[in-house]
Parts: sequence; C-alpha cells; structure tokens
Amino acid sequence: MESSVEELMPRLLPVDDCDISEDFDPTVPPRTPQEYLKRVQIEAAKCPDVVVAQIDPRKLKKKQTVNISLSGCHPAPEGYSPTLKWQQQQVAHFSAVRQSVNKHRDHWKSQHLDSNVTMPISDDEEGWKKFCLGEKLYLDTDVQVYSDENQGIDYLQVGFPPLLSIVSRMNQATVTSVLEYLINWFAEKEFTSELGRWLYALLACLEKPLLPEAHSLIRQLARRCSAVRVLEENKNEEKVSALNLLICLVGRYFDQHDLADEPA
Repeated sequence: MESSVEELMPRLLPVDDCDISEDFDPTVPPRTPQEYLKRVQIEAAKCPDVVVAQIDPRKLKKKQTVNISLSGCHPAPEGYSPTLKWQQQQVAHFSAVRQSVNKHRDHWKSQHLDSNVTMPISDDEEGWKKFCLGEKLYLDTDVQVYSDENQGIDYLQVGFPPLLSIVSRMNQATVTSVLEYLINWFAEKEFTSELGRWLYALLACLEKPLLPEAHSLIRQLARRCSAVRVLEENKNEEKVSALNLLICLVGRYFDQHDLADEPA
C-alpha cells in the first residue's frame, strides 16, 4: 500500500518484513506465525486503494425518499365525530387483538394453507391487490360470485380475507409493502369492506416503534379516510364507522395525536 494510505490506517503493532524460506506457498494454510504475517502482508498488498460497490439499480425501490406530511385530517362533519369513550374502547380492543396476534403467531404460521391460497411475493403490487381485494373489485367487473355449499366462495374473485394463517406468514417488510399498495389503491378508489378488513389486519401486525415509511403511510391513510368521510351524506352508514375506526387507531393508538378526531 502507498504511504498515504498507511497514514490513514495506522498499524496496531509494528510488523517488519518476514524472513520466509524460498519454498513458502501462500496458497496453503500457514504453519508458523511468520508465514501467517507474510500471508497477511501479501493479501493487503493486493487490496485496491478504492473499492466501488456494484449496485443493481433494478433492485432499488422506486421511492427512496420518504416525505412526511404534517398536514392534518379534515375535521369531521357535525355529528360524525365519535365520542372519546368510543375511541378509547376501540383502542383497547385493538391492543388486545395485537397481543393475541403476537402471542399465537407461531401457531397460526405453522398451519397449512388451503390449496387455493397462493400468497404473492412481497414486491408484487398487482398480485397483492388482487389477492386482498379480489379480481372482481380489482378489475371493476360484475363477475358472478358463487357461494353455494357445493362450489363454495370463489376467493379469487372476492379476495382472500386476512386470516391469521395468512397474515402470520407476513414479515414486517411485507406488511409495510402491502399496506402501501392498498393505501395507494385507496387514494384513487372507493372505500370497501374488503379494503377495510385488510387495512385493520395490517395495522394489527405493524410493529412499534414505527419506521419512517410506515409512519408516513398511516398518516396518509388517516387523511384519506377523513377526506372520504366528508363526502358521506349519511352519518349512520357503516362506512363512516369504519373510517372513524381507522382514523382513531392512527391518531390514538399509533400516537399521531394531531390526526385524531376531537371527541363529539
């Protein structure tokens, strides 16, 4: 190595050039301390001064920068905001659900999936949308769905429910990715029961403390729920309760207090 490099990486102990016999073979294991030191010197001399990592850009995620918006939710229309007691009850129930999922994760993970269940790989965004929402909703078609006792429910059409045997197999990277896929879908589509049950299940599997990406996603979810709620004409709709629940969990369980609804 050059002297300038030596100065940046000072030797821990002084080592002089080793006196090695002519039959020294650096390809075989060293037999003496002198041979070991000589081998280290030879390997160090072969190391380049500068090493450039070979990175495949195709493996990098499209969005490397996480932008966290500090804007809040749309205020609930008059009569739409849930009471503080209701919000506290939902948070307590959600906490119990999370504890149960974590406690029994290994058990449910070991259960065999039905033959018709094939979970997509983590980065298959379109595959996960079809898996969770069903091809009927994903393709926005009026396909007839069979649910009689002989044929059973066609889950490929209506979407697979977030069964514990399914979500227990998802690591945190997959949970965050699927959450992102569904929130992106929700940004342009209507709220549905299929979407709601998966969002709830993914939030139940999301570990705390939140990573920056997950933090940004759940805030985006709460803001979108509040925007959709404003457009609802009937406060007694089940959809309003579901939207209130998601806003409540983001604001009060995940400590995004600036997004929480003011008690009615």
